[in-house]
Amino acid sequence: MLGLYRGLGSPLLGLTFINALVFGVQGNTLRALGRDSPLNQFLAGAAAGAIQCVICCPMELAKTRLQLQEAGPARTYRGPLDCLAQIYRQEGLRGVNRGMVSTLLRETPSFGVYFLTYDVLTRALGCEPGDRLLVPKLLLAGGTSGIASWLSTYPVDVVKSRLQADGLQGAPRYRGIVDCVQQSYREEGWRVFTRGLASTLLRAFPVNAATFATVTVVLSYARGEEARLEGDAGSAALAQPSSL
Repeated sequence: MLGLYRGLGSPLLGLTFINALVFGVQGNTLRALGRDSPLNQFLAGAAAGAIQCVICCPMELAKTRLQLQEAGPARTYRGPLDCLAQIYRQEGLRGVNRGMVSTLLRETPSFGVYFLTYDVLTRALGCEPGDRLLVPKLLLAGGTSGIASWLSTYPVDVVKSRLQADGLQGAPRYRGIVDCVQQSYREEGWRVFTRGLASTLLRAFPVNAATFATVTVVLSYARGEEARLEGDAGSAALAQPSSL
């Protein structure tokens, strides 16, 4: 059973920081753009996707290496941090960031699609505070956004994974992104770029449904509390006797 959870430590270690970074950057970028429009939702999401690659790329590199290593006492890596430390000692900073370009090509447009889809769906579903169906609607919008995001760039994810795993079990095969695409297509046909898509989509819906619903509910509660506190402070100020 433990084999099914191989590489779990890496996403657990990085996802907290990634989600904090993604939603923080997206919200601040949207405010900086000045207007809540579909284009700005896409641009804000794309900016968030690009910036979080700094964490996402090394995290996924460690996850890929840990999932592919042989089980047993003679395993190469003891965990995600040990994996990244060994890669850094052997290949330097460039090795730790292997697959960065392909990660950027995947994450930048996919997060744009992610936030744009969520915005369009929440508006279409009429997600308003106080609606008793608010959470189910948020779950549907979030899960669908995750699926749309993965569908938009999944072939790039296949290439990224192959580049990050390249050389782990023998001599390196690929000289770069284009060479990986050409060799993969020549040897396995176009279906290679959809390999693993079904399992990815099965994971994407519940994960992103929970993520978006939780973030939206927590932010709504926090903003409500902030408004209440500001109202209390205003009332207290009015109740104070005038200094004049």
